[in-house]
Amino acid sequence: MAQYDYLVVGSGLFGAVFAHEVTKKGKKCLVIDKRNHAGGNVFCEKIEEINIHKYGAHIFHTNDKAIWDYVNQFVEFNRYTNSPVAFYKDEVYNLPFNMNTFHQLWGVKTPEEAKAKIEEQVKTSGITNPKNLEEQAISLVGIDIYKKLIKGYTEKQWGRKAKELPAFIIKRLPVRFTYDNNYFNDKYQGIPIGGYNKLIDGLLDGIEVKLNVDFFENRELYTQLADKIVFTGKIDEYYNNQFGTLEYRSLKFDTKVIEVENFQGNAVINYTERDVPYTRIIEHKHFEFGTQKKTVITYEYPDEWSLGKESYYPVNDDKNNAVYNKYKALSEKDTKVIFGGRLAEYKYYDMHQIIGSALSKTKLVF
Repeated sequence: MAQYDYLVVGSGLFGAVFAHEVTKKGKKCLVIDKRNHAGGNVFCEKIEEINIHKYGAHIFHTNDKAIWDYVNQFVEFNRYTNSPVAFYKDEVYNLPFNMNTFHQLWGVKTPEEAKAKIEEQVKTSGITNPKNLEEQAISLVGIDIYKKLIKGYTEKQWGRKAKELPAFIIKRLPVRFTYDNNYFNDKYQGIPIGGYNKLIDGLLDGIEVKLNVDFFENRELYTQLADKIVFTGKIDEYYNNQFGTLEYRSLKFDTKVIEVENFQGNAVINYTERDVPYTRIIEHKHFEFGTQKKTVITYEYPDEWSLGKESYYPVNDDKNNAVYNKYKALSEKDTKVIFGGRLAEYKYYDMHQIIGSALSKTKLVF
């Protein structure tokens, strides 16, 4: 007889929520993680009494009140509103594209003037059937916004020229004809007071967790420990890459302590020039309205992915999706394993979507 009802491989949001829910129903779980900490990519590391988003900025946002209430039962969220700024050469622009941006670009003051300017540039471009990302972006927002705020940033992010990227990456671009710098349209938004570790600790409270444990180093043993496996790692790795390796984009982070109280005046500043190697600088204290004497910043660099590097963004082009669909078909026949999360489903998820997915999958097992 198995020692546990569920072995949960990975202690990120999907694994933690799933383990919490089935434990509430009386099931016995073991959660394992190959890292030396729980929480997956939402893990925060404390430096100079500031919660550092170790694997990139994580801003919680949702329109789903049930999910908002769900996370708030473990930790109170603050009122942080994501209002990033973009630097292009010596110019400063508000994001997302809104009336402040249009005034900064063209000096326009009314929505009618802004719409007319965009429509004029789209018409001048002559693009009617976009064949790549560059043409898609220009057909949506015109040439000025594309050149200054999209082209360089996107080419850095994907490591490819915009003309070589498929149009579907930018199916639509958020354009607002109001003076509103709130990046997200969602009703609920914020950061856990005290950091995301409090959320993960609350979810995993009372559950057995083993860190520094690689499932693949002793797969046979761990598989026999439980009746069911919840797998949140890479689905291609689970199936020994038999149909090929799924591709990702990776990131590199360079974090520095700065001997000033306030380095850039905003949590997130994007650098949209192609010649600037990083895509953005994060100043972590602003996520929680910190008043510490020092500050901590992180330069975020896009990185070409290869085996062994962290897998951040799935490359959901036709080639990779075809490979993933083969793994998915295989997984649907596997009655012992539940696959969930960004890596297991080869899908870019926001945090609230991962939580919603985990909650849905726990309902299916009862």
